[in-house]
Amino acid sequence: MDIMKNKMTKLEKIGFVLVSLIVLLQGFYGTFSFIDPTGFSTIRGTELFSDMDADWVKIYGSRTLFITLIFSYLLYTRNHLVLMWGALFAVVMPITDGLLAFEAQAPFKVVVKHIATIVYLLIIFLIFKKVITQKA
Repeated sequence: MDIMKNKMTKLEKIGFVLVSLIVLLQGFYGTFSFIDPTGFSTIRGTELFSDMDADWVKIYGSRTLFITLIFSYLLYTRNHLVLMWGALFAVVMPITDGLLAFEAQAPFKVVVKHIATIVYLLIIFLIFKKVITQKA
């Protein structure tokens, strides 16, 4: 069965767009972490105390790019089940990022951004849960 020949439902399209947006954002974050590790760490709410710690930001970036590639592939293959669970399991990242930002006394808007990401991922989870239920 060729997945590209199957028409997407309206709900699938919404899920596809939501995941695409977060994949693009994560791809940008991963790239930005290599281009300007200090600037990236400031945006994420955990400023570097020393530029010598920039290698840890790049490690974060490489893992972010890995996640970007995995979710891009899942979108391409329309693997709704793994997209659904992946969105739910991904909530652990903004939770821990938000806690780290809070502990680092980052501006409140940075912590709110992490909370918004949690809500966004839960919406993706619920959309793909409904898509899977409708296709069953």
